[in-house]
Amino acid sequence: MIFFYEEGRHTPTPSRLERLATALDCGVDALTGAARGQETLVDLRYAAGLTLERVAELLRTSLAGRELCVSASKVSALENGRVVRGRHWQDPEVTGRLVDPLAKAYRVPVRMIMDAWMRTRPGEQVPILAAPRRPEASGRALATWEALNERQRTYLGEIMREDRMMATEMWMRRVQRLTVQKAAQWRRLPLAVHAAPSAVGYTRLQERLRRRGVHDPGAGSTVHALERRGLVAVSEDSVEHTAVGTVGRVLVEITRRGRAAARAGLGEPRDPGPAAHLLSEWLWGVVVRVAAAGPAGLEDDRLAGRSLFFIGVGYRGKAGGRPSRGLVDSVPLMAPCGTHVAEYRWRLTRLGRRHVAEYLDIYRELYSHIETAGLDGIAEEQP
Repeated sequence: MIFFYEEGRHTPTPSRLERLATALDCGVDALTGAARGQETLVDLRYAAGLTLERVAELLRTSLAGRELCVSASKVSALENGRVVRGRHWQDPEVTGRLVDPLAKAYRVPVRMIMDAWMRTRPGEQVPILAAPRRPEASGRALATWEALNERQRTYLGEIMREDRMMATEMWMRRVQRLTVQKAAQWRRLPLAVHAAPSAVGYTRLQERLRRRGVHDPGAGSTVHALERRGLVAVSEDSVEHTAVGTVGRVLVEITRRGRAAARAGLGEPRDPGPAAHLLSEWLWGVVVRVAAAGPAGLEDDRLAGRSLFFIGVGYRGKAGGRPSRGLVDSVPLMAPCGTHVAEYRWRLTRLGRRHVAEYLDIYRELYSHIETAGLDGIAEEQP
């Protein structure tokens, strides 16, 4: 039978394919030929070692599976891009409720199901997933905030806002491919400098507190009161200043508990982040750079680093890890004479263009500071 597999006379069943991969110490994708980041729904099923009948059985244990009356024939039609007969199969909100059970059956993240669905059925509306719920502030965090006096609340709130501003600046530096400090360093915010303000000026955090009318000689006692409650961490270092030479600084870092208390007290509950099938702010910024380059593509050396392991065709984050999403690909450009490859350029894949087209409005709301002008209608661009 193995000889017949090698000759192409027979195709192994999903369970035998999984056993072959184990025996050969390789991934199922190495046997099926599915490139990393280009898996379809049938590729995911084979990688999970499941038959059509077993998938249908697993899906029928979910409410969505029973509502859609899932059967082996319907799973087969879904995988092959054919019309799935039955009530609600054309309703993207109903099929969206099937994505999570399908991800559990195949033991993959929801994003892989959504990407494979879009590759398998390019002409259909994408399943609509329920929006993630915004988590409510805990009673403990709110109680911590209410135990603070007005001055301490102002300090904690401004420290949190300065921390957010620094996080945004670090993200912008990454986008521009500039050197970025580790979070353990940049989250330690300069609070004060041991020198006269007339010589060295005020730190950004001091300016924030001055605008709120609470920056005065009592700043140290207020910050240390927050430290005793575990809401901030205070440390010191020294820097070189052009006017006064070596000078000491006081640094302050908001803790997880402090951030939770400030969010609860200011009515800013923790953001749930993007839905499971959407990109993080960092990865969306990378995709936008490639999309903005258009059909000409982005120069090969302008897209490097860890982002490729998450969105580049053929990449995988780590040994045994999940394949990348396959939203961008390195495409060869031939020399004018056609004898050799002159260079490689990064372009959006078909899935990448559709992903941008489907979720552009959502991303604009999520990450409004990322410039996306000119990306409308990108799905119609030629690869």
